Amino acid sequence: MSSETPEPYQRLLTQYNELAELAGSLAHEIKNPLSIIRMNMDLLAEDLAEAETPGERRARNKIQVVQDQCKRLETLLNDFLKFARLRDLEMHSGNLNEQVEKVLDFFMPQAIEMKINVIRYLDAELPSILLDSKTLQAALLNLVKNAFEAMPDGGELTVRSYATTSGVALDFIDTGCGMEQTTALKMFDAFYTTKEGGSGLGLSATRKIIEAHGGLIQVQSSVGRGTKFSLQFPRPPRIGSDLDA
Repeated sequence: MSSETPEPYQRLLTQYNELAELAGSLAHEIKNPLSIIRMNMDLLAEDLAEAETPGERRARNKIQVVQDQCKRLETLLNDFLKFARLRDLEMHSGNLNEQVEKVLDFFMPQAIEMKINVIRYLDAELPSILLDSKTLQAALLNLVKNAFEAMPDGGELTVRSYATTSGVALDFIDTGCGMEQTTALKMFDAFYTTKEGGSGLGLSATRKIIEAHGGLIQVQSSVGRGTKFSLQFPRPPRIGSDLDA
């Protein structure tokens, strides 16, 4: 942290880091007893797999409710832990197109099954940027996943990369159901979700990853017409640029 950072801000940042670390530790502590609860519910479900009496069938249904809620909490905790760990990235010079290609190739079998046409307009002359491959791919995976979920009856996803005056940009444009302005404004907020069983941390983590790369993510959407996510990344500073200044 810079010595020129105002003292009140230093204290606030320290408190935030301590709170984030505490929240991560608490999530880990919750996962352990939750796993035990789920394991015992699974064992009980096996014992009542061939329930015959009305009482046994009611018990089996109640066990199913507990199992479903355990799964939901485990998903929430796993997403939260991923979100909390996004601090120090191992940045290196890399090509954004390569990250995009890997993610799109991963989704191609699903795209064929869902009748989604994926169109790639990736600039072959795209400048390199500083990136952490693992986390950046996780962010891109989430954006493609959201686009696919918005097109359950098929559609078109256009992915376009291009150079800008300050770096590089990447667009994901789908022809899905789109969303209302209220949803678009809140979709990057932690724990906000319109999906049943969703944690509300997917897009929040995606924005955190993009911003950790020094980038920016924006969304434009229209109900019934589709959604466009636009990502912008800065061009790495030239080696020796400070000496040339």
